[in-house]
Amino acid sequence: MPHLRPPDTAPHDPDHWVICLCADWCGLCRDYQSVFAQMAARHPECRFAWLDIEDQADLVGDIDVETFPTVLIADKDGTRFFGPLTPHAQTLSRLLDSMERSSLQATPHLPTTQQLLHALRAAPEYWIKA
Repeated sequence: MPHLRPPDTAPHDPDHWVICLCADWCGLCRDYQSVFAQMAARHPECRFAWLDIEDQADLVGDIDVETFPTVLIADKDGTRFFGPLTPHAQTLSRLLDSMERSSLQATPHLPTTQQLLHALRAAPEYWIKA
């Protein structure tokens, strides 16, 4: 279980999200969890969340996850990345650097993504503590 961020220590921009969608039974996900938490510490400008698609199915809603780990990177302008990611710190770091340089184009949020982001804003218990 990731360390949780208390609501009063939220990052400056609550609309920059990095969300990992995993399953507890997945060995890759369990191994990736500490890497993901390290990236959260390195990128305090983003709000990170770790969601088990089965245990937090009510938050995940109808988002389709085909393989693990799947990462969603989104902000107020739209979805910057959504898909499976090799579970390495360098891969996620490159993606986040691209987001900071604004080289990841935003696509409009799907209704399922909007629903997830709205639910996460109201559920700080799933935010990863930086």
